[in-house]
Amino acid sequence: MHPTTGGTGTRRRRCGTPPPGVPNQTRLTFLVANGRIGTSLGILDSFEKGIERAVNGAFAKTFKSGLQPVEISSALRRELDTKAAVVDRDRILVPNKFTLRLSAPDYERMTSLGEALTDELVQAIERHASTQGYQFAGGISISLRPDDSLSEGVLGIDSRSIKGSVAWTPVLDIAGTRYPLIATRTVIGRGSEADITVADTGISRKHVEVTWDGSRAFVVDLDSTNGSKLNGERVRKAALAPDSVIEIGRTTIVFRVLPRAAADTSTDRQQDDATKRHDGFWGAP
Repeated sequence: MHPTTGGTGTRRRRCGTPPPGVPNQTRLTFLVANGRIGTSLGILDSFEKGIERAVNGAFAKTFKSGLQPVEISSALRRELDTKAAVVDRDRILVPNKFTLRLSAPDYERMTSLGEALTDELVQAIERHASTQGYQFAGGISISLRPDDSLSEGVLGIDSRSIKGSVAWTPVLDIAGTRYPLIATRTVIGRGSEADITVADTGISRKHVEVTWDGSRAFVVDLDSTNGSKLNGERVRKAALAPDSVIEIGRTTIVFRVLPRAAADTSTDRQQDDATKRHDGFWGAP
């Protein structure tokens, strides 16, 4: 079902109903303000802080107007709730492949965040699914594309359930930059011989090493001068759980394991009809 183009409505309305003429192209800001995209402020704050941390404090400068990342997160949770299909008593299936359609200005701003945005959105979807008891048919995939028919501040979502496997990607977030762990051993330090060089005079030339064997990660302090901390505690060697925080000198390193939809050229033929729907814009009947 394709949305009907029309008026864009009032950008900020605190109560009541959308103005006449905007049944299918209602601004997300209106829906958030009226509680139709239901979520706790705590989750929204956590998502926004995650985005800001990932882009090294550029969030406020980049998103003073137009569509907000937190609104996309709310819309995706709403999409899960709307498309949830009860398969049996113990299984509720929800979409795992999402295409976000944005106006040209919004698309330019969102893509400037790179993978930081999609990674945070995937984590927000996973948290909501876990809370609600939803299940996915495969790995979560989120893509963005510009849509010239949309006005700034308006979001369109296409979603469906695709069968497939999940590929787990370990990464290190350091000073706003995300480094995939592509080797079994990754050395971090201020020297040029380190795999990841950090401009911090408080760390050694080869300070810590992070190892990854395909399923587990460890952090090892390489006899550094000032030592290392893991989640606030001194560490020599320890296993890394997802979202562990390593501190060396004045630098904070966050270890994450991100789910990715594994490449499968046949996935488009494996669509689950239970969630094959396109509801267009929020506010569509």
